[in-house]
Amino acid sequence: MMRGMGNMQKMMKQMQKMQKDMQKAQEELADQKIEGTAGGGMVTVLMNGNKEVLEVNIKEEVVDPEDIEMLQDLVLAATNDALKKIDELTNNTMGQFTKGLNIPGF
Repeated sequence: MMRGMGNMQKMMKQMQKMQKDMQKAQEELADQKIEGTAGGGMVTVLMNGNKEVLEVNIKEEVVDPEDIEMLQDLVLAATNDALKKIDELTNNTMGQFTKGLNIPGF
């Protein structure tokens, strides 16, 4: 009976370590700067890992008062590009913690 308790304690320690490692990875992700682009770099959106927009840069030559819609589409596309990159980065970073674990909901 006691041997089973030792294994349980060991497992709990491993889970606590994994939790700390996951928290650290999430904090590091939040500090990342991810750039989304559109129109061949005419519009760039810089975000952090928490999906907060830090900067929006628009090249002068893409600003056309006659075609505001195109500019809006480029900003939208650059934002979505950044969000997609953040999701990929998050999945790659956090996925290492759930590999091999068969926990429902993860």
